[in-house]
Parts: sequence; structure tokens; C-alpha cells
Amino acid sequence: MAQAARVARALWPSRSAWAERLGGRPWPPLLAQSRAGFAGAAGGLGSPAAAARKGSPRLLGVAALALGGALGLYHTARWHLRSQDLRAECSAVQVVEVNPVRRTEIKFSSYRKVPILVAQEGDSLQQLNDSSVIISALKTYLVSGQPLEEVVTYYPPMKSMNDQGKEVTEFCNKYWLMLDEKEAQRMYGGKEARTEEMKWRQWADDWLVHLISPNVYRTPAEALASFDYIVREGKFGAVEGAMAKYAGAAAMYLISKRLKSRHHLQDDVREDLYEAANKWVAAVGKDRPFMGGQKPNLADLAVYGVLRVMEGLEAFDDLMRHTHIQPWYLRVEKAIAEAPQVR
Repeated sequence: MAQAARVARALWPSRSAWAERLGGRPWPPLLAQSRAGFAGAAGGLGSPAAAARKGSPRLLGVAALALGGALGLYHTARWHLRSQDLRAECSAVQVVEVNPVRRTEIKFSSYRKVPILVAQEGDSLQQLNDSSVIISALKTYLVSGQPLEEVVTYYPPMKSMNDQGKEVTEFCNKYWLMLDEKEAQRMYGGKEARTEEMKWRQWADDWLVHLISPNVYRTPAEALASFDYIVREGKFGAVEGAMAKYAGAAAMYLISKRLKSRHHLQDDVREDLYEAANKWVAAVGKDRPFMGGQKPNLADLAVYGVLRVMEGLEAFDDLMRHTHIQPWYLRVEKAIAEAPQVR
């Protein structure tokens, strides 16, 4: 594969954007900071990447990242970015915030949610929407070496009406890596591992992420603490920041109660969070450090990315204290931090 490809622009959500989305699905992992860029991000965990093969594309990346939820994505992606001896050359990735109110940074796009990734391959630009689609498409691209223009067609958008009568966009095959049998065998070792990764990536999107807002905005004090971080680290002016902190905290406290009802959570939403964490730990089991075996796979990183957004908040401290997830969480964090830097 000899295309000259570069990742030109990526937009990722902030904790402010995460708040603005009212508990929607903002995450699983992909962000980049190192010179490895997006080649490493999708290149895989212990699996050969197309970028490591002869004739691999040159990737140049710029990532627009806000704050908060995306910080979890950034940290999970560091494993991808630094875990392999990639031969592709990539530029440093620039981090840019997305204002959750104006969203002027994504005015070029008719798709108004984050994340968005626009990748240039040769003379063509390809826009990828939805975090799970982005990671699946890029990993498919780098593992298989198929043209990105073709890979994007494997994840077509579908519009439908949700229970509230609102039009929503979903994407087909979003958890599936489009690999041939040899590539899939090399990456997963068997069908069971592949199916397991897909199942738990979807679980992180469909269930785990919906526990975050009801927990971090559980009480007025917790909501105010969350928005204090948003305003302190986010893209706000002085007046806008003050309004966002108090009005936003009040609004999200009330909305979190609606989300609690919508997702049929227990009276104490912490219990649902604890149960989910322990369910994940049980699925990983005692005989392997990660669901991916000796190294994190995309399911490990999806779950880590969701939980990472709560760091520094009361909900995260309670989660670490009252469940069995901390050893696994720290192993993922250590794996990301210790992955060798790609030069």
C-alpha cells in the first residue's frame, strides 16, 4: 500500500461537550499527541499494523480536543500511539478545544456531534463520525492496508427515529474490524476473542457510559464540582464561565434525574455503577490481566476511557473504593504509560 495518507483534522469532545450532550455516548478511545499520530492509535495492541509494513502511508495528524471526557480518550490512545515499532512518519498532533455551546470548531460539518475525524488520503478527504466508528475504521485501515476511502464505506450511517421521536444517526458495523481471515487470526487468535471484544465495546457504549452523568451529577455539590472543572479547564470567558458553572450544574443535576429514570437506574445510582464495574472485572477474570490477554484490547480501552472521565471527582473515588476494578484500571494506566515511545 503506497498511498500518501495524512490525518488532517480530528475533533474530540470536552468534558464540557460531554456535559452538553446530556449523557450521550461521547467516548471510546482515540486521540493522539505523539509523533506516532493516528498510525499508532489504530495500529493495535500487539497486532501488526499496516503502517509497519513496507510501503506504508505517511500520516500527518492534527487533533482538535476539548477537555474532560476526551482526556480519557487521550490517555487510552497513548497505548496505541506508543506500543509498536511503526515505520510510518507522522506529525505532532495539535489539541484544539471544542466549545460545547457555539461549536464553531465543527461548523464545517453537518454532523454536529463530536468526535469527528477528517482524514486526507491522496487528494480525497474522508470524514469519519462517531468514536467507535473512527477507531474501528482507522484500525481496519492500518491493519489491512485497504484504502481509507473504501474502509469508510463499511460503516454506513443509518437515520432512524428514537423513542422520543427525534431523528438519530447510527452506524452499521461500528464495532467490527473489516479484516480478512488471516489478518483477523493474527490479531485475535480466534473468533471468540473477536466476538468478546465487540460485545464489551458495545456494552461500554450502550450501558456503562449512561451511568456517568447520573453519577457525577448525582447531588448539587457533585454537579457543581464537575462544572467547576469544566469552567476551569474549558474554553470559556469569565462571564460565560460563571454562567456555565452555576446554570450548567443546576441543569445537569436536574437532567441527571431524567437520565436516571430513562435508563431505569436504582435509587442510589452508585449501585449501578458498582455493579457494572464488578461485572466487567468478572468478565476479564482472574487468569489474565486484560480482556485482551497480556495487553489491553479495544474493549479494555473503551471501558477505561469511559471511567477515566470521572477521575478527580467523588464518583471516581467511590468507584475505586467500593468495587474490585482498581487493580485492572491501574494495569491499563500502567500499560499506557509504559508503552515505548515511537520515534
